Amino acid sequence: MNDAGAAAMGRLRWRARRGTRELDRMIGWWLDARFAHAEASQRAAFDAMLDESDPDLWDWLIAQHEPPARFASIIDEIRAHHRL
Repeated sequence: MNDAGAAAMGRLRWRARRGTRELDRMIGWWLDARFAHAEASQRAAFDAMLDESDPDLWDWLIAQHEPPARFASIIDEIRAHHRL
């Protein structure tokens, strides 16, 4: 990974830190395990998803509410991995 790629990944990692252990673990898992191999559209969706509020993210992850379609595959992978 070049310097620009490492800097971009560092920014994403910082934005993925949500302040609660549960969200940090779940979102951080997807960043670490899936992001590098994801399609460009999924990477863009993950980046956009990080702009969403923590309560919305949590509600989507615990299936309290359905996520927007563009985030659904990411949320589904996180749910499946963490058995939510």
